[in-house]
Amino acid sequence: MNADRQKRTLLIVFALNLLLFITLGTAGLVADSSALIANAVDNLSDTIVYAISVLAVGGSGKLKRSAARLSGIMLVIFAIGVLFDALRRPFFGHEPAGVTMMAMATFAAVVNLICLRLLKPLKTDDVNLRAAQTFSVNDFFSNGGILIAGALVMWTGSWIPDVVVGLVVAAVAVFGGFEILRDAKRESEPSNG
Repeated sequence: MNADRQKRTLLIVFALNLLLFITLGTAGLVADSSALIANAVDNLSDTIVYAISVLAVGGSGKLKRSAARLSGIMLVIFAIGVLFDALRRPFFGHEPAGVTMMAMATFAAVVNLICLRLLKPLKTDDVNLRAAQTFSVNDFFSNGGILIAGALVMWTGSWIPDVVVGLVVAAVAVFGGFEILRDAKRESEPSNG
């Protein structure tokens, strides 16, 4: 796979994730939604990881594994921060705006589908690019959860679905982070170079 094409694709995905971080973060704060804030923080992590991935393209296997390890660690750290926000919400938050949650989740799902379509042709044995694809898949499923939570918030008038989905998004991020760390570890075993 052409390194220039990989870099160009990763830069586009980087820009899309930066856009998602800004829009989801702003909407999450305005709507007082743990789920949207969790998704925004996840997209910030993705944005940083894509920047690291761009630097790792064309680099040595060791550099790519290090970039993937850093990606996995960052995803777990950001997920822990989201967990704290979700646990704080019942005591210091109020009912989030369900319509905003649903609109932003739909927007984010479309952007994540675009990212997946851009990344799919880059199928490779590169641990770093597999990490990038894992992020976009996790984000897409998180968007579906936020869409459901927004509908439940509107239907029940309760903040509980938002917090539950915020916790699920954090759990998905932790799982994805550990999956990336396992993948990077497998890549570093002697038979994998």
